[in-house]
Amino acid sequence: MSIAFTKKQQKIFELKKTTHGLGLVTKIPLKRDTFIVEYSGEKISTEEGDRRRGRYLMTYDDNYMIDGKGRENLGRYVNHSCKPNCQNFMVGKKIKIYTIKKVAAGEELTYNYGKEYCDAFCKPCLCSACVKK
Repeated sequence: MSIAFTKKQQKIFELKKTTHGLGLVTKIPLKRDTFIVEYSGEKISTEEGDRRRGRYLMTYDDNYMIDGKGRENLGRYVNHSCKPNCQNFMVGKKIKIYTIKKVAAGEELTYNYGKEYCDAFCKPCLCSACVKK
């Protein structure tokens, strides 16, 4: 599988197998508030999102969602964690993912997908914070 990393992204990130499948991992230490990636995809109505019920739907606003199922959306590889190191934010009209604390080299990038998602798809939760090693 070929993922379209930019040259800059190739130096910073890699995809690795995780408890959730493929996950985005940093090759270098990252500071808090570091931009990771924009969550991209098809903008659809919340009604259409409810109909699709996909795993890669992210709320855009009260009326729309982003369906990020396409493999070109690197944001889809930022997996869920109950103790995340990233968070998504609305920046203008884009959803962007940033670190919310320092992240060590080799660490998987994660954010909390929220209760509704976890109730639908994560029972039991398999994130690194919940799975005992």
